[in-house]
Formats: sequence, C-alpha cells, structure tokens
Amino acid sequence: MEIKIFDKYDISEVKVEDLGLQKYINLEPKLVLKSHGKIRGKLAKTKINIIERLGNQLAVPGHRRKKHRIITGWASGKYEKNMKAILKAFQIIEKKTGQNPIQVFIRAIGNTSPRDEITVIEYGGARYPQAVDVAPSRRVSLSLRWIIHGSYDKSFNKKTKIYEALADEILKASELNGESYAIQRKNESEKQADSAR
Repeated sequence: MEIKIFDKYDISEVKVEDLGLQKYINLEPKLVLKSHGKIRGKLAKTKINIIERLGNQLAVPGHRRKKHRIITGWASGKYEKNMKAILKAFQIIEKKTGQNPIQVFIRAIGNTSPRDEITVIEYGGARYPQAVDVAPSRRVSLSLRWIIHGSYDKSFNKKTKIYEALADEILKASELNGESYAIQRKNESEKQADSAR
C-alpha cells in the first residue's frame, strides 16, 4: 500500500530541484505527520517531514527582527487546527494550478531560500557587515519562516483566512512573483550581502 500525505497527495513523484537542499528537505511518506518532538540530535530538523515543519512554524511564527509583531495565542499548540489550515491551503493550490500542491510548495522553498546573507564581524573595536554563504539547513528554515510571516501579514486582523493567505503566498513564491513577502526578503538579504562584499 502506498502512503500519501493527508491520504491525498503522492510524494513519490515530488522532486527537489535545488541540489543543495535535497538532503535537508525530508519527503518521507507518513500517514500522521507528528513526531511528538521525539526527534533529537544532530541535524534533527532534516529528519522531520517538511509539511510537519510547516505546521510547527504555523503554530509559533516567531517575531520580526527585534519587534514581536505577531502573537498568535489562538494557534499555538493546536496541531489539528494548523494541519487543517495547511490541508485547505493545499486544496486551494491544487484547484488553481492542477498540480501536486506539495511539488508547488517544494518549488516555493527552492525559490525563497537565500544563498547569501550578512553577519557582523568585530575587528579592532569597529563592527563591519560581512557577506557569508547560508548553510542549506538555515536556507530551508528561513524560507519556511518567511512564507509563514508573509501569510500572517495578509491574514492577521483582516478578512482573509490564514489558509487562503498561505495558499496565495506559496503560489506567488513558486512563481517567483515579486508580491511574495518571502521573495522580497530573499532579494533583500542577497542585496545586503552583495553590498557587504
């Protein structure tokens, strides 16, 4: 018997086009996407299915830079609610594109993961920005975070539902649309790195 994600979407045909991210995007077929936090150790994130990671990020989207802009107490820890939102978003993507929504989501991750960013180096009492390559695991984490932040911006205190905003953000990111928050953040990160070379 073939195991499908949400018992609907086949993962066997999904391909990660970005070779650098292949090891870090887990597409292991599972019936229930829940690890109960039992996966620990080195590179533990790579052992968690990418859809589960999206659900975990949806529960606790985190703060923006130094400001805690979004606090979603209503969503934190509500696994079933978050997974239902992801399922509805995938259904919208499937209806709009006619493609496997997981393939569209993986393409969005590949398009929004930054290759360069800046770090601050202190030298002789002065601080300088320095361009650095981004580790593949961090590229995936940043991409997921920005996709969630973009969808929360479009739905928080607005009429748009979170699953509609999430579907919209994933679609725009997969098409390299400049309106996508994640694409904007990626471009911003790479521009800053270029100027700090």
